[in-house]
Amino acid sequence: MTDRREPRLQLLDVGKDYPGNPPVRALDRVSLSVDDGELVAIVGASGSGKSTLLNVIGTLDRPTRGEVIIANQRVASLSDAGLAGLRSRRIGFVFQQFHLLEAVSALDNVATGLLYQGIRSGRRRAVAADALRRVGLGHRMNHRPPQMSGGERQRVAIARAIVGDPAIVLADEPTGNLDSRTSAAIVELLRDLNADGATIIVITHDRELAATLPRRVTLHDGLVVDDTLGHVGAVEVAR
Repeated sequence: MTDRREPRLQLLDVGKDYPGNPPVRALDRVSLSVDDGELVAIVGASGSGKSTLLNVIGTLDRPTRGEVIIANQRVASLSDAGLAGLRSRRIGFVFQQFHLLEAVSALDNVATGLLYQGIRSGRRRAVAADALRRVGLGHRMNHRPPQMSGGERQRVAIARAIVGDPAIVLADEPTGNLDSRTSAAIVELLRDLNADGATIIVITHDRELAATLPRRVTLHDGLVVDDTLGHVGAVEVAR
């Protein structure tokens, strides 16, 4: 059995400047490849370029220089509408603030992750129910976010991110609003989903969280200063 994996993400000498006098260089010659089935932390202090890198990987912003390739698709060749289509089909997002619809159920929140894929309503809800079961919320799918704990709301957000089987899941500070016990449970869930085949990139300032993941990419002043691959044991996130 071979262990050859194809890249889900490639960044080739990516740079990003913001207008100013002089211009602000947020990313500088970033080259990075993330293979199918990897679980990667991108870690750095405030101002290191993490948010800019998240926006570039998530196709929310175009780089000033270099090339971004997602699931073999060269991003530079796409129109804005094409980028929106790529995001809806190939990228799942998990945010620190959850970004759930407060007035509808967990099931309907997750089903919105399939809204732009041309899937009929009944099928969307069936697939959403399966995603909620995967994250341990099969018993809470008819509850609305205000009726749920922070950890449960983050699980709903994760279910929404994975429901369409994206090429990449981008998790932006996924434990930032959670206590230590709930944070550890969310990290363990991400590890379980990765073990099931999901390719996940976690963007965080939390070095202790990053240390629990198999690969850590460190940013400083827009540069990749370290890319460490290792093996970790049980998850324990301290806050």
